[in-house]
Amino acid sequence: MQNRNNSANKRVITFNNFYSIMKSFFFLLFGIILLCSCSDKYQAFRSNYQFKSPDGKPAYSQLDYWAAHPWKKDPSDSTPQPLRSEPKDSLVDVFYIHPTTYTEKRTGLNAVIDNDYINAKTDYSSMLFQASVFNQQCRVFSPRYRQAHISTFFMKDRQTADSALAIAYEDLKAAFEYYLKTWNRGRPIIIAGHSQGALMAEKILKDYFEGKQLMNKLVVAYAVGWPIQKDLFSSDEVCKDSLQTGCICGWRTFRNGYVPSYLKNENGNSYITNPLTWITTNEPADKTLNKGSVLTKFNKLYKQTTGAKISKGLLYVSRPRFPWSFLYFTKNYHVADINLFYVNIQEDIKRRIGFFWK
Repeated sequence: MQNRNNSANKRVITFNNFYSIMKSFFFLLFGIILLCSCSDKYQAFRSNYQFKSPDGKPAYSQLDYWAAHPWKKDPSDSTPQPLRSEPKDSLVDVFYIHPTTYTEKRTGLNAVIDNDYINAKTDYSSMLFQASVFNQQCRVFSPRYRQAHISTFFMKDRQTADSALAIAYEDLKAAFEYYLKTWNRGRPIIIAGHSQGALMAEKILKDYFEGKQLMNKLVVAYAVGWPIQKDLFSSDEVCKDSLQTGCICGWRTFRNGYVPSYLKNENGNSYITNPLTWITTNEPADKTLNKGSVLTKFNKLYKQTTGAKISKGLLYVSRPRFPWSFLYFTKNYHVADINLFYVNIQEDIKRRIGFFWK
């Protein structure tokens, strides 16, 4: 009897040791993944951005001051490997405004326009993973600008913050006017932006399109990762389905049930689009409608990663399913607003361009 008890105890001890070893292994593996993901991959590209601005302002007649431009090869020209057989067309232009990439230690409220690290980061993050979604159907124009530092959006001193955002918009107005004068030549336009870029895209829409002749050239606008406020745009200006043109759509993505503290007082005061169905009502869209996500590996396409539903002005999704996604704990999917729905956005661009020409 004692021998049997000893044998049972040994088995329990062995199992416990195995469990502890496996637990330690997973924690070690998770730590390695985090370390690798945090490694600074942009340093290798800094030498590509050695141009200098004489007065600290962008000169949009020079291609160096465009993160994406059809007259040069840049990361926005890239296509994920599984999508490379798709046909391309470029009868429409997109003016894409990149999100905040000035997130490191602040040296001023606005980014230095010729900072080699920020420009490398912009090109090999936003241009590669976001602006590339347009390149099958559009010529891509994306200006560099003296973007506001990320801390600007959390400042209590709103006058100082607004001054920084005004500098950013001053550059973007100059870029858009130069684009119109030099390269547009009457072509249809898509206006798009993410995060800070979406805020600026909304300003461009209000100043250059709303109630003006240029509105006739607007295929669609995507203001993603920023609220489309109901007191700024009318419901008639928001896309109601996937067939409309000359309208605006956008969304902000979070895990089911999560509301960030800074949005708790918003109370649904913004328009929102479901990027799987392109409607603005709260009917849930199943993950089978998700045609493909492009996540951390640009040449990998993950299908049916998540469904989506609208609630109180926000877009909610389940935890996305992709390899090792069980280690992905965040509930704020802001960084993946576009990437989670990459193929669906591509198809929407193509579809709306088709309806624009009818």
